[in-house]
Amino acid sequence: MRRAMNDISTHFNPMAPDQLHDPYPLYARMRRERPVFYSPMFDLWVVTRYADISEVEKDTARFSSVGALDARAEPHPEVRAVLAQAYPRFLSLVQSDPPDHARVRAVFGRALSAQRIAAMEPTLRETADALIDGFIRDGKADLIQRFAYALPGFIICDLLGVPRSDMEQLKRWSDDKTLLMSATAPIEQQVQSAHGFIAMERYFREQLHERRRHPREDLLTLLVPQSMGGTAPLSEQEAVCNAMDLFAAGHETTTGLIGNGLWLLLNAPEQWKAVREDPSLLPNALEEVLRMESPIRGFFRTVMADTALSGVTLPKGSRAFILYASGNRDETQFTEPDRFDIHRADAKKHLAFGKGIHFCVGAQLAKLEGRIAFEQLLRRLPGLRLRTDEAPVFRPYFMLRGFEHLPIAWDV
Repeated sequence: MRRAMNDISTHFNPMAPDQLHDPYPLYARMRRERPVFYSPMFDLWVVTRYADISEVEKDTARFSSVGALDARAEPHPEVRAVLAQAYPRFLSLVQSDPPDHARVRAVFGRALSAQRIAAMEPTLRETADALIDGFIRDGKADLIQRFAYALPGFIICDLLGVPRSDMEQLKRWSDDKTLLMSATAPIEQQVQSAHGFIAMERYFREQLHERRRHPREDLLTLLVPQSMGGTAPLSEQEAVCNAMDLFAAGHETTTGLIGNGLWLLLNAPEQWKAVREDPSLLPNALEEVLRMESPIRGFFRTVMADTALSGVTLPKGSRAFILYASGNRDETQFTEPDRFDIHRADAKKHLAFGKGIHFCVGAQLAKLEGRIAFEQLLRRLPGLRLRTDEAPVFRPYFMLRGFEHLPIAWDV
């Protein structure tokens, strides 16, 4: 085997074709041979074991979440010049540390209360049915493009209180934001995406000012800062950054959950049959999907003090990447971790929604969306199957694990 294949530190590249398709054999090698290693390609320390990832998540003093969404601490100078027109990017909930984190999270606790989320079920079901109505007679479709993007996209628009007709544009800007986070695209493309980021920021700033003038029963109204006459203990910059992150997080996780889940289930006929015959198995099946194929590959952290993990010292000031996708298949935590089992008793131990203070504030919404999506697909598309004449296509993003295209067919 070539040296590059033997050297984990140089072989690690989440966007390489082989790792897009099936990174898990490499992740198993990492956990066995080099559970914490430095990646010169990305200037990151990669953390692969469940216990180490959990320690990083809980130790907010030594591992800062500021910049948690960015692969590189500093963008390219041309990109930085464009972003100089924007607010600082590290003001959102997922990119904050104590004590600011508790202040910001309290706002989202009100906005995403269990009561508010439960009340969304009828709208979710109606939206799922309307989307299926648009392609059911065709007998085939791209699940991602026709359903898995739009369902959570429309729902997060409803929550924020922005028109559903804006969803496609917001999705394009959100993709720009995701591309910037990876910092691996050609510079020209990153510059173009930086302009999209600026446009998205402008959009939500204008929406917040509209809510200041005309409050509504929506999440954006709850984000209006006290300094603008609202109730949120946020600055205007924080409110805008959190609105942007909420849209991105509000559709990316569920899109991945739906696509990854259907792919796993349709490749496991006996388990698909079990869920089809007994939909009450869906909640735990979705937990197992989140473990096996987490839509979020991991997050970044900044090391605030020299810290040892698995016998390796991460130096102060360096960047770390906590690889959920590896921790979720850690042999010390899960029996037969590479086996997909919808009956797995401890599936909920997965890392897909994080741990500690950064446990995903929208986790319950994502699970509800996933359950409703599968209930409606099961009910309305008999003989649902993966197409054999067209291959699925994975999304080439550093942080995200999911499909750009997932061709499916059913009986008409």
